[in-house]
Amino acid sequence: MTRRIFVAGHRGMVGSALVRRLGNDPDNEIVTRTHMQLDLTNQQQVKEFFANERVDEVYLAAARAGGIHANNSFPAEFIYENLAIECNIIHQAWSSGVSKLLFLGSSCIYPRLASQPMKESELMTGPLEPTNEPYAIAKIAGIKLCESYNRQYQTDYRSVMPTNLYGPGDNFHPQNGHVIPALLRRFHEAKLENADSLAVWGSGKSLREFLHVDDMARACVHIMNMSPDAHQAVTKPRLSHINVGTGKDCSIAELAGLIKEVTGYEGDIVYDTSKPDGTPRKLMDSTRLNELGWKPEYTLKAGLANAYQWFVNHHSKLKKQGLSQQ
Repeated sequence: MTRRIFVAGHRGMVGSALVRRLGNDPDNEIVTRTHMQLDLTNQQQVKEFFANERVDEVYLAAARAGGIHANNSFPAEFIYENLAIECNIIHQAWSSGVSKLLFLGSSCIYPRLASQPMKESELMTGPLEPTNEPYAIAKIAGIKLCESYNRQYQTDYRSVMPTNLYGPGDNFHPQNGHVIPALLRRFHEAKLENADSLAVWGSGKSLREFLHVDDMARACVHIMNMSPDAHQAVTKPRLSHINVGTGKDCSIAELAGLIKEVTGYEGDIVYDTSKPDGTPRKLMDSTRLNELGWKPEYTLKAGLANAYQWFVNHHSKLKKQGLSQQ
């Protein structure tokens, strides 16, 4: 039986990975809209879309996202746009009779000094990281929207919280991108310029966990396709989100060393300690997901090599676009 699946944010890194993964099933009919066709922050446009389209399932991957610099520079846009997208899609999905939806959050929902590794139960137990608090608040609201509609209307809206993602389709802007794509680009260009050294923000001591976006897509489909009984066996009505990670972290210095190796850069790495480190450590506890039979396929080094190859293949095109968007 054919399922019409709306992937919101299909041009983004996660959305495009979901389209690739879902497209492997001939029973799936993927529904997409560009921003020009449908402004997800516009309530009326989203209402008309769901009224006119027969949608069976929704993957809510659309979001305004970025690294420390972007979050610090545009806090109003980050909280407003993400709240608007979530409210519009989740409410209109329910209003049009969509019973299954998957909301994609972020590991930044957890307190800055959360116990490590971070379990789902750490949610709202302490202050958030100040540099991305507006984005985190919006993502927490998305989880609670799903839980509230489930409680009141018996929908089956699920939430997943990925660790730091990277891979094909990432934002390789040197300031506004996340750490892996930004460093991949900077190391690549330093290699081309034969630069003697390259500066990395912070002390290099912060610990981070990274997941390849194709592994994330696999996890999303795995969770979405679980029976309600299987899903409810590992979740709670008011603590329903599921962490998605590898269970392993590394320091930014270790990451920089791997990227240096993958890109072939031969200069020195120096650390700019005048720049912020962000949260000291962010490691997800993915026990819930592991109990449901899912494990990642990519190692970090293999995933970095895959992401770097994609960047090299698209470098000329992205450079012409200023690398500000895909």
